[in-house]
Amino acid sequence: MKIPSQLQATTDSSGATISPQLNDGIKNYLIDIDGTITEDVPNEEPERMATCEPFPDALETMQRWYDEGHILTFFTSRTEEHRDVTEQWLKKHSILYHSLLMGKPRGGNYHWIDNHIVRATRFEGKFTDMVRETKTVEVFES
Repeated sequence: MKIPSQLQATTDSSGATISPQLNDGIKNYLIDIDGTITEDVPNEEPERMATCEPFPDALETMQRWYDEGHILTFFTSRTEEHRDVTEQWLKKHSILYHSLLMGKPRGGNYHWIDNHIVRATRFEGKFTDMVRETKTVEVFES
């Protein structure tokens, strides 16, 4: 099986093949749509999806990330029935991306459990470059 160019083959300590890793310096951004790159449009009001505008700072930052070779995947609570209007909205605003995942659980308070490095960033009104800060996080007991 051919591994995409932004991924590198990886093995465990015994030499067995494991899931490939992104090349150094490449990030795999999973980005929510509603309330993050545009106004918070609930699934119950799909007519607003066709007319809402993206946040300019989000457009600029995402375009730069895409141009730098990072992977952009939108992960949204919108349902499959909203896929077409969502894809049309992304195209209308010339938002480049690699994948669109529909059906993220609604309600927030997300806990992502994975065997890969996960870095979570809470959007708080401004889509800018990221800075490093030390925060308290929940982890599995050793």
